[in-house]
Amino acid sequence: MNIGVVRETAPGERRVALVPAGAAALAKAGATVLVEAGAGAAAGYPDADYAEHGAAVVSRDDLFARADLLLVVREAAGGPGADLRGRLRQGQTVIGMLDPLGDPGGVRQLAERGVRAFALELMPRITRAQSMDVLSSMATVAGYQAVLEAAARLPRLMPMLMTAAGTLAPARVFVVGVGVAGLQAIATARRLGAVVEAYDVRPAVRDQVISVGAKFVEFDLETADAEDAGGYAKEQSEEFLRRQQEQMQAVVVRNDVVITTAAIPGKRAPVLVTAPMVEGMAPGSVIVDLAAERGGNCELTEPGRVVEKHGVTIVGLTDLVSRKAYHASQMFSRNVETFLKVLLKDGELAVDTGDEIVAGTLVCDGSEVVHPRLRELLGQAAPTEGEG
Repeated sequence: MNIGVVRETAPGERRVALVPAGAAALAKAGATVLVEAGAGAAAGYPDADYAEHGAAVVSRDDLFARADLLLVVREAAGGPGADLRGRLRQGQTVIGMLDPLGDPGGVRQLAERGVRAFALELMPRITRAQSMDVLSSMATVAGYQAVLEAAARLPRLMPMLMTAAGTLAPARVFVVGVGVAGLQAIATARRLGAVVEAYDVRPAVRDQVISVGAKFVEFDLETADAEDAGGYAKEQSEEFLRRQQEQMQAVVVRNDVVITTAAIPGKRAPVLVTAPMVEGMAPGSVIVDLAAERGGNCELTEPGRVVEKHGVTIVGLTDLVSRKAYHASQMFSRNVETFLKVLLKDGELAVDTGDEIVAGTLVCDGSEVVHPRLRELLGQAAPTEGEG
């Protein structure tokens, strides 16, 4: 089995799908690891490190010609890395973040090329799959970096300081959405000395918020049906969002920093922070919108940009995880290595769709889109016996 590590080409993407230590582990397991020249350089992993760990550093042409299985971070299903999909050939396997729910048509194009693809975003939320969960790994980095971005732009210090020049009050931080990113943002802001409060539509996360030192904000809303079977927040009605926004106004305007993390897989992010809320915030306040790539939780977010509106800095950057590419790559690599242990038997690919981890992430195979949810999005009937 020749396993290839692709150099990412999306603008601002510094991560690499497999770090040198991961290459060594796969080589020890009997695989031949091919790494595109420069694949890890932006993340702090030079070609020499891969060579020292048993990988062969090759050109992009050689990589696609020789690899049976390709590891990517996020560009395989289209986007700025325009040549990648065109280089894939029938029979190759791709593993990475493919944005299947946001771009089901991209998965269909992979299927049309005869490529087998596994989308890591669809990893089942079960105990056995936790060590393979790239979304949680990357959310950890995003939550941490969001607080650093806010602290760097805030015209005040985060902690309370008692000095000869007087006492400085601590910054106040409000985190909206308490998944992995939100919890990491709370913990990071608390370590910097801020006073933190947090809100999530799922009341079950209240104890988690309190456990990391923040106050849980409760609104007068019906939230019994706020969580799906996978533990994600469900899309809510227009009336629910309107009432939520009304009650959130007072909380937003009393904080110096607002960090939003609310996202619905495959959907536009819900607007939680409205323009009037931004206008009511104190000058110099900062909003970091971790949902910017999906349109943003703040009405005034401009994806990919940092803007100032009504004296408030709104951070809509979409490359926050890549700003900590060294450790983000290390975590992603470990997730991928663990996933490959499920897929590889005696050094060869063995796709057992009876395994819910395999079935949950396999999006196309045998020139067909096989994932039921994607087939539904594409308007395709369920596969017939033996199809895929």
